[in-house]
Amino acid sequence: MRIERDAFGDVRVSAERLWGAQTQRSVENFPIGVDRFRFGKAVIRAFGLVKQCAARANLKLGELPADRAELIARAAQEVIDGQWDAEFPLVVFQTGSGTQSNMNANEVIANRAIQLAGGVVGSKQPVHPNDDVNLSQSSNDVFPAVMHIATLEELDRALLPATEALRATLEAKARDFADIVMLGRTHLQDATPITLGQVISGWAAQLDEAAAFLRAAREGLLPLALGGTAVGTGINAPAPFGDRVAFELAQATGKPFVSAPNKFAALSAHDAMVNVSAAVRTLAGAAMKIANDVRWYASGPRAGIGEVTIPDNEPGSSIMPGKINPTQCEALTMVAVQVFGNDAAVAFAGTQGHFQLNVYKPIILHNTLESIALLADALQSFDERCARGLAPNVERIRDHVEQSLMLVTALNPHIGYENSAKIALAAHREGTSLRDAALKLGLVTAEDFDRWIDPAAMTKPGNA
Repeated sequence: MRIERDAFGDVRVSAERLWGAQTQRSVENFPIGVDRFRFGKAVIRAFGLVKQCAARANLKLGELPADRAELIARAAQEVIDGQWDAEFPLVVFQTGSGTQSNMNANEVIANRAIQLAGGVVGSKQPVHPNDDVNLSQSSNDVFPAVMHIATLEELDRALLPATEALRATLEAKARDFADIVMLGRTHLQDATPITLGQVISGWAAQLDEAAAFLRAAREGLLPLALGGTAVGTGINAPAPFGDRVAFELAQATGKPFVSAPNKFAALSAHDAMVNVSAAVRTLAGAAMKIANDVRWYASGPRAGIGEVTIPDNEPGSSIMPGKINPTQCEALTMVAVQVFGNDAAVAFAGTQGHFQLNVYKPIILHNTLESIALLADALQSFDERCARGLAPNVERIRDHVEQSLMLVTALNPHIGYENSAKIALAAHREGTSLRDAALKLGLVTAEDFDRWIDPAAMTKPGNA
C-alpha cells in the first residue's frame, strides 16, 4: 500500500494502482452496481482525449510548461489507447457531476506522467492531478464534453454502420422480391395485394428515416462545454481555452467539435444527449416493427401465416422436438424494450438541471451508451442471422392471395362499393370463392371478373 492525500487527509491506496486518493474514496463510498455499471472503453478514451487536448491547449495558451504538457499528453495517449482501462474502476452511481470519474482520469494520468518522468507515484511531482492535468477545467465542463465525445464516437463506430448494413440487406431483398405478389394486411385482417418487395422497402425506408434522425441529433453533440469550468463563467480558464481545446479535439478525432456558444446551457442542461437518446429510441421502434413483422410472416410454419422463411439457428424447445423459434426477432425486440426504458430514464434525468448544473450526468451517459451498444449489436445480429436468410414461401403466399376476399376491391370502379361488398360478404358467409359469388349474384360476367381481378395490377396506382 501507499499513502495518498487529498483535502480530507490520508488515504491508503494499493501500490499497484495509478489512481489516487479521490478515486479510492469513490471506490469505497459508492459500492453500487459494482461489476455491472462501470463506464467502458468509450468513456475512458474520451477522458484521455479531453486531458490530452486540454494539455495541448494550455501549452499553446502559455498556461502549462512544455515538459509537463508533454508528459500529460504521453500519459493521456496511453489512456486513449486502452492501456490503463483497469485503472478506471468507478461505477455510474456516484456524484451527479461525474467529479469522481474526472478525478480518476486526473490521478491516473498524473501518476503515469510521474512514472514517465522517473518520479514517485503519488508524490504529485512533477505533475499534479488538479493543478496540471485539470488545469483550466472543472468536472462540470469536462464530464459534459466526455458525454458528447463518447456518444458521438459510438454512434459513428457502431450504431450508424449497423443500421446501414441492415438497411442494405433489406434493400437488396426488396429488389429480389419485387415481383412476388402477396396479401396485404391491415388491422391484422386481409387487405388488398402488395408485393413482398414493397413490404420490405417499407422496412428499409424506416431505417433510412431513423438514421436521418440520428444524424441530425448527432450534430447537437459537436458543441463542447469545455471552457465553462464551474458554473459556465469560465473562471480559472483563459478566455480562448474553450475554442482552443475544441480545435485540438477536432484535430485529434477528425470530428468537427466546436466550443459551445453558451456554456451556462452546456453545464445545466443536456438536451443534445436527450435528443440522441430519443433518436436511438426511434430507431429501436423501427427495429421492433421490422422484427415483429418478420416473426408474424414466418409464424407457423404450418398453422401460422408462414409466408416467409427465416434461418433455423438453434433448437427452440426443451420439450417439443424439432421446434424452431424466431429467436433473432425476439432478441431484437427485447433490446428495443430496454432502449425504451433507458430513454425514459434519460428523458427524466434531462429535466433535472437545477440552477447552474445538471447532476444526473453519469446516468444520462450510461443509459445512452448502453442503448447505442445494445441496439448496434442486436441490429448486426439480426442482419447476419435472420434478415440475410429471409426468403418467400411462394406457394403459401399464392394460396393466401387466391383465398383473399379483399381482391373484390378491384371491382369498386366497375360495379360500385355496395355491389362489391355484396359479393365479398356472400363469399364469406357461404364459404365460396369471390368468382363464384359474383357470378351467382349476377353482378359480374366471368369474362369481366377474370379481366378486372388481377392481383399484380392491384399493387400499383390506378384502377386494376
